[in-house]
Amino acid sequence: MKPLFEERLRKLMPNEEDFQAFDKIVHTGPRNFIRCNTLKISPEELMRRLKEKWDVIQPYSEYPEIILINQDLLPGELGNSREHILGYYYVQEVCSMMSALALNAQRGDFVLDLCASPGSKTTQIASSMQNSGTLIANDLKMDRIAILASNLEKASVTNSVVTRNDAIQLCSKLSKSEFKFDKILLDAPCSGEGTLRSSPKTFLMWNPKMIDKLSRQQKKMLAYALKCLKVGGTLVYSTCTHAPEENESVMDFALKNFPVKIEEIKLPLKTRHGIIEWNNEVYDKDVAKAHRIYPQDNDSEGFFLCKMTLLDEIKDKGERK
Repeated sequence: MKPLFEERLRKLMPNEEDFQAFDKIVHTGPRNFIRCNTLKISPEELMRRLKEKWDVIQPYSEYPEIILINQDLLPGELGNSREHILGYYYVQEVCSMMSALALNAQRGDFVLDLCASPGSKTTQIASSMQNSGTLIANDLKMDRIAILASNLEKASVTNSVVTRNDAIQLCSKLSKSEFKFDKILLDAPCSGEGTLRSSPKTFLMWNPKMIDKLSRQQKKMLAYALKCLKVGGTLVYSTCTHAPEENESVMDFALKNFPVKIEEIKLPLKTRHGIIEWNNEVYDKDVAKAHRIYPQDNDSEGFFLCKMTLLDEIKDKGERK
């Protein structure tokens, strides 16, 4: 762990025992979570099939689609199973599932997944919508679009339209339309500090300059995305990083520049409040309603998410009409 990276994490986790628990768990591999694709099979039927080969449990009674393979597996075993090939489940880390749970898309909704590839959250949203309504799944690079389209097809998602566009340019065009979205997921590109267990190379790639650059990009994405949301609509912002510049700072920017309200949400994982002070900056107190997910609290990866509602229409400069 780079010295500056460790210093920042110790600020976020000032309790020594807490930090040591974090430091220990991020050097171990992640657990094997999958999500039942309810567009193709019920959680009960999938569990029946999987119990014939693995030790499987459903750790959250309220969300039976979340399944844990409670044993060590051979490399590639999850991806090569018959059930995966048939699209009955999606291999997805449990933290990643929280964004779509918070978004809570329903039948008939008009939804935008702005940075959709590879499609884990997109397919989860489609399942929540029961393949009704309209789901716009956007990404930029063609190789990522190919993966996204493949996963949507495999999961039998039929209510999606895949677009290839820069997120800001797409929102700029869509905001001029009379059609506004009921719900938007902005799972923003980030520095990936929460993925240390599955991607140890993050330890080496971490760079504070990248964090500042990403923070500016994330704020711009959020600003344009909010202009595409209908009044009373929901936007969920999420990242797989711990960096406050990419998380609470972005939420503080939204509260200070747009007519939005951060909503309380209940999640099946243990979460911590968003922080309201960082590096001599003081954030809006409502930023505390955001959720931080730490690996040592759930034996998971790390994550951040926040749910907000648009309270009023937005002019070009972001102020209330």
